[in-house]
Order: sequence, then structure tokens, then C-alpha cells
Amino acid sequence: MADPRPADGNPSPLLFMEALSGYHRTAAIKAAVDLDLFTAIGSGSRTADALAVRCGAAERGVRILADYLVVAGFLTKGSDGYGLTADSAAFLDRRSPACIADTVTFLASPEMLDIFLRDPAAYVRHGGSTAADGGTVAPENPVWVKFARAMAPMMAMPAELLADRLTAAAPAPRLRILDIAAGHGLFGIALAKRNPHAEITALDWPAVLEVAAGNAAAAGLADRFNRLPGSAFDTDLGGGYDIVLLTNFLHHFDRATCVGLLRRVHAALAPGGRAAILEFAPDDDRITPPMPAMFAFTMLATTAHGDAYTCAELVAMLADAGFARSEWHDLPPSMQRGIVGHV
Repeated sequence: MADPRPADGNPSPLLFMEALSGYHRTAAIKAAVDLDLFTAIGSGSRTADALAVRCGAAERGVRILADYLVVAGFLTKGSDGYGLTADSAAFLDRRSPACIADTVTFLASPEMLDIFLRDPAAYVRHGGSTAADGGTVAPENPVWVKFARAMAPMMAMPAELLADRLTAAAPAPRLRILDIAAGHGLFGIALAKRNPHAEITALDWPAVLEVAAGNAAAAGLADRFNRLPGSAFDTDLGGGYDIVLLTNFLHHFDRATCVGLLRRVHAALAPGGRAAILEFAPDDDRITPPMPAMFAFTMLATTAHGDAYTCAELVAMLADAGFARSEWHDLPPSMQRGIVGHV
């Protein structure tokens, strides 16, 4: 959507009003995904009456929703009806292999909306989640099953990009992978698909591992996928791993907790092994790039002590945990960065 501020540079309340009504946009996207509106338009239903039939909704409702999404930048409108923007065609039409529409079921879930909107001033005053159990990091929180199911499409591309970085050389004669907080399991799966000798050990809560195991089976890797149920901080990790994955996990905790976990990871790695971290890592100024920088607010609302750590901070954590050297990589076109620590 275009910048709502007037071109003449005069003060305007429009930016504030857009922010205050941001949940309207969330509601519109959720409705469109639930009705499969983007797929219907991509399949050729372009008018409000045709879309009403295809989506099983009132024509008035579809017309108003579609017009809203045109203004919001998700659809186009012309003499022949509604159309998809390039972004919507790639990421919201279910016929696209890059479709991430199902992330709505986690990001716009009642649980997440309640955390953010019930009393935001409270978690700002407190400096973190006010939940007695620590927020989303509470043991065996059922929200992570929903996360594992809903967020896999969004993480498919970063998983492939990180795997490309980690397997740039010729395939190793063996590859033992520990995937900590595996969730959907896609990061370990991406590595194992590139190496016929790779074996995955996925650590997460038992109910979450059911989701990861299903994805591994769908990828033809059931015989190379092992479950390690439990907490990353208490469970015996074993040893001799060539790669330990820590993807979208460290941001949930304070620095001391992260360093303590990285020491456990260091001890679990074989000589020459690597720890691979993936994060929404902002620049040192903490305001760029936009999404990684804004991700810190997500951690403020949902965790007691989490943060969006910069690459420099993550590199320093690896050094404090005993890693000999480390480097970080941008992973375009994803919004995430990979940080690799070497034993």
C-alpha cells in the first residue's frame, strides 16, 4: 500500500489511523484465506457474482472484501474484474508451490491475537510477557503444534537456502544432524534430501514431533528420521553430530540462556562440526531491515526475555560458548540470516 502521508509533507493522522485499524487488514486477509478468494480469482472467477458462487458467500460480502483488498494492495481491479498481484499469485493462490496462506492459522490465531491485543502496555511496562508460565515458551505449549502445521510453507524457502549454504561442498560420507526445536522438521529434511547418508535426530515436544515425522515420511525420509522428545535444555542430546540446527529458536530466550544452550550444542558436535543458527536478525542499528527489526516486538509480547538478536550478538554468543570461529550469511530472498559456528 502506498505511503498514506500527504506528498506536501504536512502533518497527517493517516499513518496513526492505519496502525490503529491494522486488525481490520488481518481480518480481511483471514476472511479471504478462509474463503479461498485468492485461489478463486487465480482460477478465473473475476467478478463479484462469480466469486460469490465459487466461495459460497454473499455477493455483497465478496464485493466489499475484494474492494478492500484492492485498496490494501493484494488485488487489482479493472474492467474485466478482479485480478491477483504478483505477490498474491505467488504466495496466496493455493495452486502456487510457494503458497503460504495457511500461516494465517497461526499468526492470526485466537491465541496469538489475544497475546498481542489484550493489554500491550502491560508487557511493555513489564519488559516481556506477563504470563505466569513464561508465555509461548511454556513447556509443551500446544501452540507449537499449530505453529508446526501452519508455518511449514513459509519456512520451506529458508530451509532450502540454509541447506544450500551448509552443503556447498561435495556430499559427506556421513552426516549426523541434530535438529533442536525441530517444529515442522523442514530444516533437517532439506539437508537430508541433499545427502543420502544423512540421518536426522529431531528434538521437540512429542506432539510437535508427530508433525515433523509426518513431513519426513512425505519426503521419503522416514527411515532416516529419529525422534528425541523433550526440552532442549534438559534432554540428553547425545554426541557426534556433524550439524546441529538451531532455527528460529534462540530469539525466545535471554543471552545467558542462549549461551548455555550453545555450550550444550558445542559438546554434542563432532570434531569439525557446525552449529547452524537461523534468525530474524536485524542490523546493528536495530531498525533495519524492517521485518527483522520489528520482530523484536513479537518477542516482547510473547516471551519473558526473548529478543531479535543482531548477527554480531549471535556471533559473540557462539564465541562465548567455545566455538572457534563463525560467520553469518544473508539468505535472499528470505528475510532471515544464517549464522554458522565451527567447533
